[in-house]
Amino acid sequence: MVSSAGSAIEWFDFFIYGTAAALVFNRLFFPATDPLVGTLLAFTTFAIGFVARPLGGIVFGHFGDRVGRKPALVTALFLMGGSTTLIGLLPTYDTIGVAAPVLLVLLRLVQGIAVGGQWGGAVLIATENAPQGRRGLYGSFAQLGVPAGLMLSSLVFLLTTSLLDERQFTSWGWRVPFLCSIALIVVAVFAQFQLEETADSGRARQSGENSGASRSPVIEVLRKHPRNVALAAGAVIIIGAGFYLFVTYMLAYGTEVLGMPKSTVLNGVLVGAALQVPALMAFGTLSDRVGRRKVYLAGALGMGVWAYPAFLLMNTGRWPLVTLSLVVGQLLFAAMYGPQAAFFSELFSARVRYTGASLGYQLGVMVGGAFTPILATWLYARYESFVPVAGFLALAAAVSCVCVLVLSETYREDPSPTPADPDTEPSLTAR
Repeated sequence: MVSSAGSAIEWFDFFIYGTAAALVFNRLFFPATDPLVGTLLAFTTFAIGFVARPLGGIVFGHFGDRVGRKPALVTALFLMGGSTTLIGLLPTYDTIGVAAPVLLVLLRLVQGIAVGGQWGGAVLIATENAPQGRRGLYGSFAQLGVPAGLMLSSLVFLLTTSLLDERQFTSWGWRVPFLCSIALIVVAVFAQFQLEETADSGRARQSGENSGASRSPVIEVLRKHPRNVALAAGAVIIIGAGFYLFVTYMLAYGTEVLGMPKSTVLNGVLVGAALQVPALMAFGTLSDRVGRRKVYLAGALGMGVWAYPAFLLMNTGRWPLVTLSLVVGQLLFAAMYGPQAAFFSELFSARVRYTGASLGYQLGVMVGGAFTPILATWLYARYESFVPVAGFLALAAAVSCVCVLVLSETYREDPSPTPADPDTEPSLTAR
């Protein structure tokens, strides 16, 4: 539960930046440009957080594999809480000029490093403590932080935009969600005293100081397991592209292109996030029974097919149809994200699992998520049509489907190391 709570608030911190970038940052930090360029620049600072995520996976992966999952996770929580709070206190362009966007970029980099390190810790604490045959379900608990954080961020912005007029929201209301992230520091302190180290991590380190824990996990992963890292990254591309198209770009598309009220799109995102919670657990459980690849592949295929109808529904401007568009997109995301934690953790043994799983995930989500809002905005502006944007999402789905098909099934394998043979990797034979 501590892992889920910390993950939820950490993702809340990460998501409120994306929402603010879509709604207000173009005016507050890039006011010297026209609206389109301002939106592109705001989404560029959003993307910078993704570029930093692989670095966070490497740094915290090394720490997590060498020292333990718990201290790495707690440190990442502190880092995210502090950087997000500082964004809420940041002066705008009108106050300090060009220093405002520069500081915004630096703090976004810190956010990216923190979330890049947090994911691996939260996921491994859940999956490595799971009973045999239930890693999919337990892994989904850590993934619940995404919809929970998304719900919290959407709800806070929905309340602030509803209770405040446009001038108040632009002046100070946007800061409220960022300042709420001080709660993550409280969770980090609680986690420091309540979380216990996982058994897999303990066995890996106790099996021998030099043989049990890798001296350089990232070098070992890239030298011995480049295939799994590359395929995992490719499999995640559609997760990043699909998720951030439906929860970030669609905010800008609905409000700026279609002229819908902010509340219409935010309400749709909120409903989809709420339904993701049971969906993630259901898909995680299903992957324990039928396999990770089948469930993941179904979600990836569905996301590619849904891209075109989703825009048709958005273009109606009618709240029920807009909500349906966003809800289905988020449920298809849940079909992949639910089993992903167990799937990726089973690709690596405990000695390099934090680094391997984190690196594969963060590289893929950087490619798929960082540039999706930017590319989608540019494609629509260039062709004045949503069709190229839908085509981009379908292409991302195709790439991920190929990678998932190449990866072997892992749900019946035991990836835990044994003290007698710490170098043994989990068998990746399909069953």
